Amino acid sequence: MIPPAGERKSGTGTVTVRPLGEADLDRADEIFRVAFGTFLGAPEPKTFFGTVDYVRTRWAADPRAAFAATVEGEVVGSNFATNWGSVGFFGPLTVRPDLWDQGVGRRLMEPVMDCFDTWENRHLGLFTFSHSPKHLELYRRYGFWPRFLTAIMKKQVAGSGAVPGRVLYGQLPAAEQPHALSLCRALTGAVYEGLSLEREIVATHAQGLGDTILLQGAGSELDGLAVCHCGAGSEAGEDVCFVKFGAVRPGPEAANRFERLLDACEQLAAERGLGQLDAGMNLGRPDAYRRMIDRGFRTWLQGVTMHRPNESGYSHPDAYVIDDWR
Repeated sequence: MIPPAGERKSGTGTVTVRPLGEADLDRADEIFRVAFGTFLGAPEPKTFFGTVDYVRTRWAADPRAAFAATVEGEVVGSNFATNWGSVGFFGPLTVRPDLWDQGVGRRLMEPVMDCFDTWENRHLGLFTFSHSPKHLELYRRYGFWPRFLTAIMKKQVAGSGAVPGRVLYGQLPAAEQPHALSLCRALTGAVYEGLSLEREIVATHAQGLGDTILLQGAGSELDGLAVCHCGAGSEAGEDVCFVKFGAVRPGPEAANRFERLLDACEQLAAERGLGQLDAGMNLGRPDAYRRMIDRGFRTWLQGVTMHRPNESGYSHPDAYVIDDWR
């Protein structure tokens, strides 16, 4: 007998996948921490990630793209899809450790792949552990291929002077924010056709997770933007400013614009009283990576980005982009 849609048998019962509800968030957050903490050998898995919050922030950004796996009515895992226009990615995908290797992860892949089909994203991706054949094989089944190591980097905030042309999205009058989002779409579209961080910018502002830096250029265009999470309760965690996404306008002066964007991120961290600046760098962009090293960033964790299709368009080596799809 074929199980009904949405249900499959695991070794311990029927796995059902449904939308993740607000009432599920505490349990999903606990599983998220225990799963990562167990995999990485943390002595106290339940406290892994400290004040970092991925589950509630991603659910609030788009509850329709958040999914729970249940066994006998109990939440045992979750997964989240993210829509950046022509680019889509997913994660964190986490499953209760005693149910690992029983197909729950595969079940949680199905609805996010449906999201990508609905959104018509052209390029899909994820971040995973480069040393885990199990993870690489799971995602390969869905057409994802490991392409680039990604360095999760950090530096101590040393303070920064005022950066010319820096504006914060959250400080703009509400009437000016739609125009700012239009300028952001133009910039990211120049980096990769159709790439849009509008949902990320709006969600960061609406949830009070941090702010988005806008670098004004000499004309009407933006020179750069950076979506930053700040402090406990965000994806940054206590005393951290996390650059979730950053990019500068391509062209002959892109490297200089990137240096200015890094200055602006450090200025924001200093203004918020945060001691550490975190950012992820795809090593398929070697000059951007080198410039971060020259600025004092050091790698504390390394993973791999997997891509579908298996092509390098999104990770163009001359692009100055900060993102890691964690």
